[in-house]
Amino acid sequence: SPLKKRYMKRTFGALLTIIGILGIIWGAYAFLAGGDSVGNVSVSKFSAIVPFGIGLIFFFAGISLVRTTSDHR
Repeated sequence: SPLKKRYMKRTFGALLTIIGILGIIWGAYAFLAGGDSVGNVSVSKFSAIVPFGIGLIFFFAGISLVRTTSDHR
């Protein structure tokens, strides 16, 4: 049904947004750690930019999906 599809899109958008926020936080923390290990993962400053960038993409994709999914019939 159309209503179910809308709720699925919004849920997926919210999930993308949350994953994006986590990626942004992890990338920023890894970048500020400056090449030390983060948890069990050794991260250089350059490679810390990758999860940050992917987090930004996921965040804005999720926000866009939530905003463009209308509440109207």
